[in-house]
Amino acid sequence: MRYFAEIQFNGSKYVGWQNQPNGVSVQEIIEEKFSILEKSKIEVVGCGRTDTGVHALQFFLHFDGMEEWTEFPLTKINGLLPKDISLVRILQVGDEAHARFDATQRSYTYFISKHKNPFNTKFCYQFLQYEKLDLALMQQACEIIKKYDHFASFCKTNSDAKTMKCRIDRLELQESKDGLEVHISADRFLRGMVRLVVGALLNIGMHKVSLDELKSALDHQKRLDQNWSVPAHGLFLSNVRYEFIH
Repeated sequence: MRYFAEIQFNGSKYVGWQNQPNGVSVQEIIEEKFSILEKSKIEVVGCGRTDTGVHALQFFLHFDGMEEWTEFPLTKINGLLPKDISLVRILQVGDEAHARFDATQRSYTYFISKHKNPFNTKFCYQFLQYEKLDLALMQQACEIIKKYDHFASFCKTNSDAKTMKCRIDRLELQESKDGLEVHISADRFLRGMVRLVVGALLNIGMHKVSLDELKSALDHQKRLDQNWSVPAHGLFLSNVRYEFIH
């Protein structure tokens, strides 16, 4: 039987979703705890990768297991998981359903705080030059980026991606009383893409990068001269869509 599991996690202590040789991943913890319930080794496949320190408000994975999984109380499974990983639900799906390849859209939110807050250092980027940001210029940059469909300019070096093509469905800024939220949705993302896009927007807002420089980089699929990947702890995977899950 194939199942989808929806989880949430605080990525502060993990090297990301995917198993890595240099530290503990969320995938490693899930596989370890699920294997205890299955009483045999469970391997899970996630809806994508997340960098070290990135969080997830919604993340899906699939695995093959025995028939009883939908009968396990959530409290039983959550009791095995550490406090920074939460199981939201388990769904039985078709045998060919795939958490990564069947996702039609992924959405991220990057949280920027304009205040120094010692009680919120792990879940937002405290940008203390916030008042200097030209938000109107940053929104213009969002509109420019959305016109393109290839993003080598916003991909980490040494990426193994076979194509730089992505369809960005949403890229916008939302102000809040605490600061700024950057919302971005696409059919797929390149490695490190969201953090590089946010870094470019902040540099544009600080007048360190011009709109013409942004256009030139995207036209020629080159990195910006002032390339900035913002800190991971402000980034959340916020939504993953499938045609067969509501």
